[in-house]
Amino acid sequence: MAEFLNAFLFGIYPYIALSVLAVGSVIRYDRDPYTWKAGSTQLLRRKQLMWGSVLFHVGMLAIFFGHLVGLLTPLWVWEVVGLSHSAKQLTAMIAGGIAGVSGIIGATLLIHRRFFDARVRAASNFADNAIILILWLQLALGLSTIVVSAQHLDGEEMLKFVAWAQGIFTLNPDAAGYIANVAPVFKAHIFLGLTIFIIFPFTRLVHMLSAPVRYIWRSGYQIVRTRRGPAE
Repeated sequence: MAEFLNAFLFGIYPYIALSVLAVGSVIRYDRDPYTWKAGSTQLLRRKQLMWGSVLFHVGMLAIFFGHLVGLLTPLWVWEVVGLSHSAKQLTAMIAGGIAGVSGIIGATLLIHRRFFDARVRAASNFADNAIILILWLQLALGLSTIVVSAQHLDGEEMLKFVAWAQGIFTLNPDAAGYIANVAPVFKAHIFLGLTIFIIFPFTRLVHMLSAPVRYIWRSGYQIVRTRRGPAE
């Protein structure tokens, strides 16, 4: 039973999560483009929002790209660079720890603002409240993995996750086997991360896909209201 559960959660569930992420995002953008945004409450408790938002977003972006590079970069690239497995793991622990602390402090400020300010709470919906709590939990799990990783500084444990992630993207049917015996906190962290992919298209997280880069080269001014003469 344990073997089947591991194969499903880490061999099949990742493809379900990635499929829902991709298809769900496309369908939402096509059918409900006006909901493709993060609802704004920036006029309420702006100072706390600013600090919380900056710390949270900086931490989350650093973690996201750190995971992307760390898990999907072929091992031979690190060998060419001259970075050993142990050095790579130590770097990931330090950088990830700093980013994780930044993210969880920011998330805590945002949660306090959202749940303890009556006006912000009234302007929030269930999805807004749920996603910030889920992200806080994911950050807490990620920071907890550092404690376990510190017991395996040779980098061998890290290689299991690299093999798993790259196995998923190369359609390796045995990918789940690479992490069958890792600590439960790692499995919980991976499972929740995949679940976040599933709920991504149905929450405010979609605004991450809408960086307004086109405004950099937009010419002229945006007309908000046409000026009319006195006779008009």
